Amino acid sequence: MLLGALEAGGTKMVLAVGNENGEILDRASIPTETPEITVPRIIEYFKDKNIEALGIGSFGPVDLDKASKAYGHITSTPKLAWVDYDIVGEIKKELQVPVGFDTDVNAAALGEATWGSIKGVPSGIYITVGTGVGVGVYMNGQLLHGMLHPEAGHVLLSRHPEDNFEGVCPYHPNCMEGLASGPSIEKRWNQKAIALADRKEVWELEAYYLAQGIVNYILTLSPHKIVLGGGVMHQEQLFPLIRSQVITLLNGYVKTARLADIDNYIVPASLNDNQGIMGCIQLAKMELQ
Repeated sequence: MLLGALEAGGTKMVLAVGNENGEILDRASIPTETPEITVPRIIEYFKDKNIEALGIGSFGPVDLDKASKAYGHITSTPKLAWVDYDIVGEIKKELQVPVGFDTDVNAAALGEATWGSIKGVPSGIYITVGTGVGVGVYMNGQLLHGMLHPEAGHVLLSRHPEDNFEGVCPYHPNCMEGLASGPSIEKRWNQKAIALADRKEVWELEAYYLAQGIVNYILTLSPHKIVLGGGVMHQEQLFPLIRSQVITLLNGYVKTARLADIDNYIVPASLNDNQGIMGCIQLAKMELQ
């Protein structure tokens, strides 16, 4: 079975063909430009691949309500050329195959739940910390959708008493994305994160903010496992700092065996940065079934 996968990011589009076992057989990457430029290139890639279905994990916000007239649209994105764009409709019209659709971070959560760290547990969340902060939620065997989809990268945080940084989110001055994303690190310290690896104070502050968000998720979603991915989380020194801060902030309120083994509760992404595209393969498989 050949399945198509499109991880539609704000900076680049990753296109792949895989099989039902999550194996990636072919892959390409193109820059995310306007829909008029980008979508024909996507269609050109897939049209001779003989795929039976396509899974799309897209930057958002997106409309996931199949009863909505705007289902399959990218909605209020800051990428203005893509506002209200019917990405599912336009691609499905050309390829004539079933199309599964979700957010890019939900797709990553699905990849981890199907083949990675969340496999075999009743619930888990995948947090990506990179150009933005996003959270995918997998609960009781399915991805979490509600009125919209989780936008938990924008939970509001308490500022560190010594941090006067204004944040980078245009909507919220003190949300997780505004204070802890890759661009926020770069703007606060005037260097890219990769150049700050030896600066202990950088990662202590980053862990302070990420741990606050994680505590909010523990208290509201009660996940059985938490997976952290994205470019910023390649700074592996963050993991012990985050785990320590989470325990401090919970202050003994939540007592479970999983938190007692926190090194195996808050863990790195496990699929070599392929969790998103593998999740898109699974979206295609689910839509076909």
